[in-house]
Amino acid sequence: MCGIVGYVGHRQALDVVMGGLRRLEYRGYDSTGVGVVDGDKIAWAKKAGKLANLDAELSEHPLPASTTGIGHTRWATHGGPTDANAHPHLDPGERVAVVHNGIIENFMVLRDELEGAGYEFASETDTEVVAHLLHRELQQTADLPDAVRAVCRQLQGAFTLVFADALNPGVVVGARRNSPLVVGRGDGENFLGSDVAAFIDYTAEAIELGQDQVVTITADSIEVTDFDGHEAPTTAYTVDWDVTAAEKGGYEWFMAKEIDEQPKAVADTLLGRVGTDGRLQLDEMRLSDDELREIDKIIVIACGTASYAGLVAKYAIEHWTRIPCEVELASEFRYRDPIIDRSTLVVAISQSGETMDTLMAIRYARQQRARVLSICNTNGSTIPRESDAVIYTHAGPEIAVASTKGFLSQMVACYLLGLYLAQVKGAKYGDEISHVIDELHAIPAKVQRMLDEGDQVRKLAADLVDRRSFLFLGRHVGYPVALEGALKLKELAYVHAEGFAAGELKHGPIALVEKGLPMFVVVPPRARDQLQEKIVSNIQEVRARGAYTIVLVEDGDDSVVPFADVVIRLPRTPTLLQPLVATVPLQIFAGELAELLGHDVDQPRNLAKSVTVE
Repeated sequence: MCGIVGYVGHRQALDVVMGGLRRLEYRGYDSTGVGVVDGDKIAWAKKAGKLANLDAELSEHPLPASTTGIGHTRWATHGGPTDANAHPHLDPGERVAVVHNGIIENFMVLRDELEGAGYEFASETDTEVVAHLLHRELQQTADLPDAVRAVCRQLQGAFTLVFADALNPGVVVGARRNSPLVVGRGDGENFLGSDVAAFIDYTAEAIELGQDQVVTITADSIEVTDFDGHEAPTTAYTVDWDVTAAEKGGYEWFMAKEIDEQPKAVADTLLGRVGTDGRLQLDEMRLSDDELREIDKIIVIACGTASYAGLVAKYAIEHWTRIPCEVELASEFRYRDPIIDRSTLVVAISQSGETMDTLMAIRYARQQRARVLSICNTNGSTIPRESDAVIYTHAGPEIAVASTKGFLSQMVACYLLGLYLAQVKGAKYGDEISHVIDELHAIPAKVQRMLDEGDQVRKLAADLVDRRSFLFLGRHVGYPVALEGALKLKELAYVHAEGFAAGELKHGPIALVEKGLPMFVVVPPRARDQLQEKIVSNIQEVRARGAYTIVLVEDGDDSVVPFADVVIRLPRTPTLLQPLVATVPLQIFAGELAELLGHDVDQPRNLAKSVTVE
């Protein structure tokens, strides 16, 4: 999830673009870059690292004055965070420049074609393909918007693209598919941005673009078409947020924004995972099929929320592959003298890729000759670099300390790993794997439904704001959901909260139950009849002892209604995938309760986003 700015007008473009990038840096901060029109060339600067690095570069090597420019803050997907991979990317003659947010799914096919035609590439990115495609199209037409439309028709995936062309000064062109792009309408100037934070300092008048649209801005005009060149409808609106709120998209806290971004985070993590032959393909699977066939044990290592994604992975991987799978806290892993060897696959899950406990654990695993695969949201971070293979989650930057969309995207990556291993080992037929992939593609809409119905959970938080203790119960994959729900309350609301496997109730935890104690219970789908019946019995047990039962149960299952004080309905979902929808109301509840208690939801006390010490 990168930040994009485009400007045409009467001001110095570099000042406007750099100001917009500062507002958007929360969207991506592993490299930044700018480009301005300078005669018949694009003058540009880009640097790995945060925006301060680009500021220093521009202080030492200023760009020429210009009133047309584009800029970008990057959250790496294809290629690490380096100067070469930073945006903008240019054509061979440095006539055109492009910045990009999203993933071009067919970039390898296009890159092979362009290399065959003599184009040379300077980066590892999918974006550079677009710059060369535009160069080729501009050989056929001098009209920049026409050339952009021709390029867009060749692309597959999700993308926002913004272009500047030195031979079309005073013009910036943008395009979008499944990725945000907003137009800012000024007086004698116009803007493009990933969101309104890019231009809120200058105008509150905005235009929302639709799917598969191309926008052309000059200082005095805005024209919008579809990818075929037909005039397209738009929606104009006035932004009533202040600048600080704009960075959060109008939300009061980043966590609320990131919870609402989960449908997109899940969809983006699934993007580009199926090849033209219908088989699964993963980002940087540097382990060969033969090496993967040798794997006879899997150990998942992680910390905190990521470890609960690992617990979900255990159920899925063992079910689909029949390979034994253990889940270990990374902080404990190397101290127990684990039995691992070359036939062990260690799966390390880390949002930041810098979690010190996890990093030290994978170094120990490699010393023992185990193969290491990491699941990570940060391209180029240490853990992926020191792993044999990587699955990137593509969730975009997560600013709030408590993970939400990071957790869901980690679970999706774990499912993809399990299915990929089943494919390589022949443990599942191709149509069985395709069926699960189809079910995963249906998840974003189901998550969106949980978000749309979130007011029920917010009201519940208000009703329970004075409670100081909560319990969470689950069975099977509902158990990790219970653990995560409890952790979110501890992190955000600073109240006592515990998650338990429901079958453990009678072995001690039921002693905690007293009249009025709120207890969340995750009920498995009815397809798992034995599990479902057992957890209904658990609900009856705690209800009989006075617990206030809040039951998360799929549509159509009314067996729990007589024993529930509150029923939260879940969309029907296969059992193994249910955590993707059941987690969402627990996130909303924790965030709402924390806000009602007056806590800092984004930066809870005593916590940090990336734990870089053991």
